[in-house]
Parts: sequence; structure tokens; C-alpha cells
Amino acid sequence: MGAIGLTHAGVIAMEVLSANGPMTQAQLAQLVRVQAQTMGKTLSRLEAHGHISRQRSASDRRSHVVSLTDQGREAVSAAADMERSVLAATPIDPDLLRQELQAVVRVLATKSASAEAKAIVTAVEPGLAESGPATAPGLAAGATPLN
Repeated sequence: MGAIGLTHAGVIAMEVLSANGPMTQAQLAQLVRVQAQTMGKTLSRLEAHGHISRQRSASDRRSHVVSLTDQGREAVSAAADMERSVLAATPIDPDLLRQELQAVVRVLATKSASAEAKAIVTAVEPGLAESGPATAPGLAAGATPLN
């Protein structure tokens, strides 16, 4: 990943942006579950490599809205290809692994996160708050929820 100017933290941030679209830097930090200062450093690296852009929010001039650039979308795709090639020699299905990990993150976010993080997860996964974590999308059949 370093060859294309990415760190693991950068890939995670860009995958969240890819899945959810533009959002404020604070929302992204909350969703990724890192401090705002840490996210700021990650975004500075991504911006320097042309993977994201930051614009002042029209509704709140104190915040920045973060968006993926075309180069960022290509980098997310390249990172996914790298992940698949690394896992190709194993009996692990990378897409299933990703779904399982996302389900775990959703369950944890609904159980212990702040109200803002829960609102973001609910916006991304409508019905999750009402149905509860046991029926979280992406939870494999037969998997035991983390209650």
C-alpha cells in the first residue's frame, strides 16, 4: 500500500468515504473511531497524495467536508485488489471476511458508541437501531451476536 501512498488508516478512511459518500472530518473520525486530531493527520497525507479533497462546510464554516477524488476511488479499488491477492492463497473469502468484520463493527458501535456514532451507523444501515444488533446486516447465518 505504501507504493500508492496509502497507510492502513488511510485505506479505512477512504473505504468509509467510498461506502457512505462525503461527510465532515468529525463524522469520519467518529465513524472510524479515532480522535479528530489523528483523522486530521491521516487526511493530510491522503490529501497530499490526491486521494481526498476537503472543503469548508457550507452550513458550518468551522468544519470540513471530506470527499474522495477520482484518484482516491482508484486507490480504494487497488487496495481491495491487493487484499484479494494477499488472501488468495488462503481458504478465506475476502468478501465474506469483510462482511463479518463490518458486522462486528456495527454491533460494537450500537452497543458502546456515542449518540453521534449511532446516528451515523443508523444512517448507513437503516433499521439497525430498531432491529437491534442481533439482526445486523452482514451477520453470517448461525453467527453468534456479541451481546
